[in-house]
Amino acid sequence: MVTLRNILFDKDSSESSKYLGTLPEWDLNDLYTNTQSLELEADLNWLEKECKLFAADYQGQLVDLSASEFLNCVKRNEKISNVSGRLISYAGLRYYQCTTDGERTKFLSDIQEKITIYSSSLIFFNLELNRLPDKHLDELYPQNEELSRYKPVFDRIRALQPYQLSDELEKFLHDMGVVGDAWEKLFDETIAGLEFEVGEEILNLERILNLLTDHDRSRRETGAKELARVLSKNIKTFARIHNTQAKEKEIIDRWRGMPSPQFSRHLSNHVEPEVVEALRNAVVASYPELSHRYYDLKRKWMGLDYLEIWDRNAPLPMESTQKIAWSDAKKLVLDAYSGFDSKMEELAKPFFSKGWIDAAVKPGKAPGAFAHPTVTNVHPYIMLNYLGKPRDVMTLAHELGHGVHQILAAKQGEMLSSTPLTLAETASVFGEMLTFHKMLNAAPDPQARKVLLANKVEDMINTVVRQIAFYDFECKLHDARKTGELTPDDINALWMSIQAESLGPAFKFMAGYETFWAYIPHFVHSPFYVYAYAFGDGLVNALYAEYQDHPSGFSSKYFDMLEAGGSKHHSDLLAPFGLDASDPKFWAKGLSVISSMINELESIN
Repeated sequence: MVTLRNILFDKDSSESSKYLGTLPEWDLNDLYTNTQSLELEADLNWLEKECKLFAADYQGQLVDLSASEFLNCVKRNEKISNVSGRLISYAGLRYYQCTTDGERTKFLSDIQEKITIYSSSLIFFNLELNRLPDKHLDELYPQNEELSRYKPVFDRIRALQPYQLSDELEKFLHDMGVVGDAWEKLFDETIAGLEFEVGEEILNLERILNLLTDHDRSRRETGAKELARVLSKNIKTFARIHNTQAKEKEIIDRWRGMPSPQFSRHLSNHVEPEVVEALRNAVVASYPELSHRYYDLKRKWMGLDYLEIWDRNAPLPMESTQKIAWSDAKKLVLDAYSGFDSKMEELAKPFFSKGWIDAAVKPGKAPGAFAHPTVTNVHPYIMLNYLGKPRDVMTLAHELGHGVHQILAAKQGEMLSSTPLTLAETASVFGEMLTFHKMLNAAPDPQARKVLLANKVEDMINTVVRQIAFYDFECKLHDARKTGELTPDDINALWMSIQAESLGPAFKFMAGYETFWAYIPHFVHSPFYVYAYAFGDGLVNALYAEYQDHPSGFSSKYFDMLEAGGSKHHSDLLAPFGLDASDPKFWAKGLSVISSMINELESIN
């Protein structure tokens, strides 16, 4: 019988060589059965016609609509978002399964281009909405309760009012969006096509990054140096992508009058810049207490004078080399979810049985992991690159948390379900925390507990310290790009300028590490996204502490928060728990959770 103990801790268990088992793949039929399906063709035709009809019916007319007519307008707009979202989700998910497949790349590009063309006639909606006086909308809301539900959406749109350009320029920027998409696809295709030579093996990015967590230090070193070699070989391409993307953003921000490169992200996240700055400052100030202190401990455990970059995510010497089979990972996470509330387990189960997860590492598949919500009348899909390591189990718990959140929020409808990034990580990190404590409670001895605590601390440092360091790198990159073209060496220098500060004096940095910025997808796909991870981790630490202190009634409030989606501001969602993200003590409380774990590690040591 495979118990939780021998899944996780028994170094010499007969299960240590257990294969991963059959890993699930996506079944995309809930979106469309194939690229030539009649339903897909019908949706494209409907979308083209409905976008034109919507513009004919409402352009120049918003100011004259009654409350019920305005609601009908919003619902038609929401249906357009649903159909276009279904199309782009299907094309995008197929593409991420194999980014090197020319047919999938073309199909995605064609769908993106058609949606861009069709939806260009809808640009007037936000522009006209922002020209309505506040008084006009305030008078409509009391007349129709269902319309008033959309006030949070309108408030977010109207927050962009000071930065709105002319109708003609807004349409131009909309149509030019396909150019930015092309640079993102170039990044994806380049990353997916990289080949890393290790002995006689040819590895993709996911597998070379996995090598950096190998028990054998020489193999980690080989992996790090090969990663550096290949990134250096392609660094001009990555520098060109970053230069172009950053310059495009600078031009758009300048024309809009945005006060900083980060400001548009703060607007879309519905979070105040001063809250993000308080988070950033609290984390940077904690570097010595957190990452510097932990990595010095790790250096001692490994018996080294200093750590090389290939030691950052290295397993501890006493850590098991065992791979965790997919079936065991599934049971572990579902049991953790069930221990919190049976509702959470029931929401998670269909992901495993209905083809909602794509888990295997495959040639051409996009690296990393994500949970894509698709549209509110279908369901989310989760992508993993599962290799059987304990961290992969935590990634499963993380992405499954996203999936549960997305299912619960779907009842808000297309326009209100989308959660700002600062809150989007709430359920995912909470799912990780539940799984971690499930594993910690099963630890059979202090050494096993030490391994789990160390792994959790490393994950939290990666989520908080590393992501804020990423955020600082992006801030420096976008500021520097304002003054001119950046050479690869310029970008390398910006990267290195924040590495020693964040990681601490325990590290030495090999030649070539300066290029490691090049493989981080968030910098290209979602500039300044990364602080949301730190925001979510700090928020969840505070939430979990509240759960431990006051478990009665917590799950009900927690599900209410997830079901709210994007219908409430973060302050309103946290208020039932007595938490306030604008209070600097909030972030200090979250960071103290990490510090207390390091304290325990020092005592075990």
